[in-house]
Amino acid sequence: MASSVRYITNEQGERIGVLLDLDDYRQLTQLSATDPELLQGLSEEELQALAQSALAPADQSRMDDLLARNADAPLSETEQAELDRLVADVDHLTLLKTRARYTLAQQAGQLQTS
Repeated sequence: MASSVRYITNEQGERIGVLLDLDDYRQLTQLSATDPELLQGLSEEELQALAQSALAPADQSRMDDLLARNADAPLSETEQAELDRLVADVDHLTLLKTRARYTLAQQAGQLQTS
């Protein structure tokens, strides 16, 4: 999407409206109206970064350690709760990465058909 955004301001200089290029407007309204899984409001660079993101190295290392220890013997309640939280974090991150890739693919398709 081009960065041809212009703002409407009031007498105090506050932004109260926005003007978009017609193609940008059509792209935004077509994407948002058709699919709730699309991530809105992110630039292509932000979507790319999200699609390539990973669990923080310290969290990944801790999860690997807990998984290895859990294979040998049961974890304490506290450690099991920590492992469950880390696994849930990985699940959430995987969903976000997938949605970012999906959004990028949809945007690429929109640009090709425009």
